[in-house]
Amino acid sequence: MAIAKELLDILACPQCKKKVVLNSEGTGLVCAACKLVYEIRDDIPIMLIDEAKPLKD
Repeated sequence: MAIAKELLDILACPQCKKKVVLNSEGTGLVCAACKLVYEIRDDIPIMLIDEAKPLKD
């Protein structure tokens, strides 16, 4: 199961409050402004700043 479009439309980066987008693998949500990836575990986005990983170039 993937993240529903309705959920993606309302999710925002907890750090800067800008829009997040699904990465190409479908395993995380990317904030381009903060260069962070929020992991998706068991179809649940983990939107915690401390759990975010730096975006790889």
